[in-house]
Amino acid sequence: MGALDDAHLDEELHCAVGLVPGSGSEMLSTREIEDAVKVLLHGLGEDSGREGLKKTPLRVAKAFLDGTRGYKLKVNDIVQGALFPEAGLENATGCAGGVGGLVVVRDIDMFSYCESCLLPFSIRCHVGYIPSGQRVVGLSKLSRVADVFARRLQEPQRLADEISSALQSSINPAGIAVALQCSHIQLPETLNCKAYLKISSKLDMQGWVNASVFSSSGVFKNEDHPFWDDFLALLKFKGIHMEETDPYHSLAQSWCPLRSLDILPCNGRNLTNVKSSPKFGVIQTSMVDAVTSIIEALGEDPSRKELMGTPSRFIHWLTNFKKSSFEMELSRNSLHMKTTNGVAGAEQNEMHTELSLPFCSQCEHHLLPFHGVVHVGYFSSNEGEVIQRCILQSLVHFYSVKLQVQERLTRQIAETVYSVLGSGVMVVVEASHTCMISRGIEKVGCTTATMALLGRFSTETKAKMMFLQAISNHTTTG
Repeated sequence: MGALDDAHLDEELHCAVGLVPGSGSEMLSTREIEDAVKVLLHGLGEDSGREGLKKTPLRVAKAFLDGTRGYKLKVNDIVQGALFPEAGLENATGCAGGVGGLVVVRDIDMFSYCESCLLPFSIRCHVGYIPSGQRVVGLSKLSRVADVFARRLQEPQRLADEISSALQSSINPAGIAVALQCSHIQLPETLNCKAYLKISSKLDMQGWVNASVFSSSGVFKNEDHPFWDDFLALLKFKGIHMEETDPYHSLAQSWCPLRSLDILPCNGRNLTNVKSSPKFGVIQTSMVDAVTSIIEALGEDPSRKELMGTPSRFIHWLTNFKKSSFEMELSRNSLHMKTTNGVAGAEQNEMHTELSLPFCSQCEHHLLPFHGVVHVGYFSSNEGEVIQRCILQSLVHFYSVKLQVQERLTRQIAETVYSVLGSGVMVVVEASHTCMISRGIEKVGCTTATMALLGRFSTETKAKMMFLQAISNHTTTG
């Protein structure tokens, strides 16, 4: 196929995903991000032309541009025409709909990109306002205005302040109250089995860094005003408890866990003083420049104070998943298996389970993290040998710390254990994918389960169901 044909197909691909606007500016931004992603993949030791990565640069560009489209949106364009007359008692605060007409919209699920590391974080937003001038605003507009500011590089407190300020100036209420519950993924080495994402109606993201912030205007600026109590009470109706956070004090320090890596020069570009380490190695200047170009393509200023160290932090995250030439080769000796012979209740060919082995990996399709737990069931060998949990955890870690897809991760773990035991192995992986809360999807609470069955588990239904029941019991009581 000639170069002209290649270019034509590439153009069709861009059109298919909706990245060719009327002007060439967004197309140019897309190309810049794609080129930068290819540099990052090369820096990780990957081949951007291999199957699974061919379309990754375009997917990443699409995700970044969609996730930061708020820079191009204006609040007044959203609110204009959405203010409706609603008669109430004249000269009364909150007169629309009656005296004290507090209006609260709860549980607005959003996401934003952390300005400190470029990783997406989850947001549950609650907005309350006191109507004035006998006017109310269309409720969907509160969510849309909040989303305008979420779709930018952000941090929680500024996000809350910008939402509050924009709503105050656009709908001119007696007061605005904004409460955000934000959750940011931890560094891979700090995750444990409790870090598996379990989201309830309270946005309980275990193992993540959580922050609750408030912002207010108008009558809500008064600490003693009863409207604050009313606002918090209406949140409690939905099981939302915000008392632990003081509504009148901002988040004291950066919440991004990758800021703990700030041993780099503050501009994130001068790498002459960066020391190599077995874990990260020396960050390549080309990778830093690539991330800087991504920030510029999104319409941001990389020299803004809050973004100065962002490229280095993002690369530090990515290098957790750098490709390695080391291959996993296991044997009975390398697994340090122990025999159960002589142990009370132990039998040959007995089914054993190791549940909730934590992992964190990076999706090769979007360069976004996914994490969760691995459950392993297997039959002991004829000699009654079993695999120690720490060995299985090391196995899970080996396959997860690279660019991955969940289906492949599940299969690789199962095949490796089966290659040693050769009797029966079943692996179930439960994970939460960051790509499901970003890229315009925003399915907070969505999790993915995959399984692989080899040997006896693929032929003995009873064994399979016993293992699945063990997972269910563990999840229920855990």
